[in-house]
Amino acid sequence: MSENNTSTPAAQAGPSVPEAAGNGKRRRALGTLAAIVVLAGAGWAAYEWLVASHYEGTDNAYVQGNVIQITPQIAGTVMAIGADDTDFVKAGQPLVQLDPADARVALEQAEAALGQAVRQARTLYANNGSLAAQVQLREADVVKARSELARAQDDLQRRKALSGNGAVSKEELNHAETAVANARSAVAAAQAGVVAARESLASNRSLTDGTRVEEHPSVQAAAARLREAYLATQRVAMPAPVDGYVARRTVQLGQRVSPGTPLMSVVPLGQVWVDANFKEVQLRNIRIGQPVKLTADLYGKKVAYDGKVEGLGIGTGAAFALLPAQNATGNWIKVVQRVPVRISLDAEQVKANPLRVGLSMDAEVDVRERGGRMLAEAPRREPVAQTQVYSALDKGAEAEVRRIIEANLGREVQPAAKREPHGPAPVPGGAHLALGGKAA
Repeated sequence: MSENNTSTPAAQAGPSVPEAAGNGKRRRALGTLAAIVVLAGAGWAAYEWLVASHYEGTDNAYVQGNVIQITPQIAGTVMAIGADDTDFVKAGQPLVQLDPADARVALEQAEAALGQAVRQARTLYANNGSLAAQVQLREADVVKARSELARAQDDLQRRKALSGNGAVSKEELNHAETAVANARSAVAAAQAGVVAARESLASNRSLTDGTRVEEHPSVQAAAARLREAYLATQRVAMPAPVDGYVARRTVQLGQRVSPGTPLMSVVPLGQVWVDANFKEVQLRNIRIGQPVKLTADLYGKKVAYDGKVEGLGIGTGAAFALLPAQNATGNWIKVVQRVPVRISLDAEQVKANPLRVGLSMDAEVDVRERGGRMLAEAPRREPVAQTQVYSALDKGAEAEVRRIIEANLGREVQPAAKREPHGPAPVPGGAHLALGGKAA
């Protein structure tokens, strides 16, 4: 029994050394892990403080651009289609050709109306001379009537002087008095004729004074209608406003279109930008003019674009939604809102690596420089976009007006060249274009 009692403590003391060694290793491992966690946290905190705090990024960004709709300005029937979806077009290139027959008929009617207006105005000016002659004639009639009255009055006075001696009968005296009365009536009628003639002359001169035939209001109104008809003949062809690519073509051959009907769209891919939707808490440090690094899912990280913040949206996406949120109903859950930030792109980089409207982008704004503004403070000095394609359509209208006026004024004019409607002849193979094919 004593041996067993003396061996039990020794047996219990034997395994205590490995157990103490295991506990030490565990403590060292835990200490190392804790140190790693502390170092990682410190490194992350340092990265956030020194690097990440200087950038604001989002993957909620998309390429945007101008989608220019091609719509007719006059009604007509489609005769030719000059471009199809994905085609590249140059500014001024005809895209759709309408039947010019209606426009030509309207132009001929306007030309005839202008010629008639010029001739009617010439008649007004010519009437001034004839009416002035009528006034002189009526004034001469007044002088003649007054002389007749004076002669009749003299005859009456002589007969009255002789009537007391019985040399003049009563009947002859009555005839002399009647002649005086008739002469007075003739004078009054002649004076009334002078007044009427002068009023007619004044009325006619009111239509012609201070202006020439070419500047007469009726001629100007007819000339304006001629310019309108001339413009209609030029608008039978719809040109591309800018360089770009055709998208969403819906027009077909033979289709009767009315003004404002969307026929196709032209997208200038060289004039795109990015709308990046940042959370409202990210807008604290974003300012106009800050540089931006962007990557597109189309090319991946290997292609980076340099951008610049052009402006911050005036409202959140929810504020301009078709059905805005009704937070005052009581059933309310706070949702972090996003505000669009417009970012311009480098034109050369976009030219080297073209983008498409609607593509996803990743945007990272460098917010270290915060001296800029959050909102624009001055109006834009130049137009956002402009085109000169339509500015020359009425160039020949004025020459046509002058030709018609000169011809109807009786002056020698050079014969006008044969007019052709603006735009190309019908495109060969147009039927294939209308069926969705490409031009060869």
